[in-house]
Amino acid sequence: MQKLIFFVGVAGTGKTTVAKEVAKYVPGAFLDRDTIGGRFVERILELQGLDKNDRDSGFYKENLRDLEYDTTKDVCIDNLAAGQNVYMISPFTAELKNKQWIEDVLKASDRTFAEVDVKVVVVTLEDIEIQRARIEDRGTIRDTWKLDNWGSYKKRDNFVPTINWDISEDNVHIFDNSGDLTDEKIKKLVDFVQK
Repeated sequence: MQKLIFFVGVAGTGKTTVAKEVAKYVPGAFLDRDTIGGRFVERILELQGLDKNDRDSGFYKENLRDLEYDTTKDVCIDNLAAGQNVYMISPFTAELKNKQWIEDVLKASDRTFAEVDVKVVVVTLEDIEIQRARIEDRGTIRDTWKLDNWGSYKKRDNFVPTINWDISEDNVHIFDNSGDLTDEKIKKLVDFVQK
């Protein structure tokens, strides 16, 4: 079966890092929403006279958020249709709540749940302050709003998202990325993806 693996979680949990390690063992198209849409979003924000690193304003959410996610989805559909395994990396908060979203992805790629093994790895941290430290350590301007508004940011996000897709509970794995990302932890994730 083809694999469609979502690595979800909020900023600073290490979604991309963890997914890259798993992808070394289970090859597939690696679709990080930030990489796919980032340059376009930055340019549009600049043309509007806005901060190119903004991902939290009303303008971004109303005009650009869905463009990024939908473009990533379209690239996913093309890769599934071509027979590739696919990794999807981003929070996908709204998409996970929408049962129809994953069904539309499979239908558009001419695939079914019987042909594509859909799995979700929710990357979390046991301590939200570890998340803050990681966001500070990576030092990206894009995270400025989160750090400046940490009190409201940490309250507004659901750190383990609601998943309303028609997949088995066995296809959802909550992964605590606290501490070192050891070979043993990676092996358990690879086993989860491959089973």
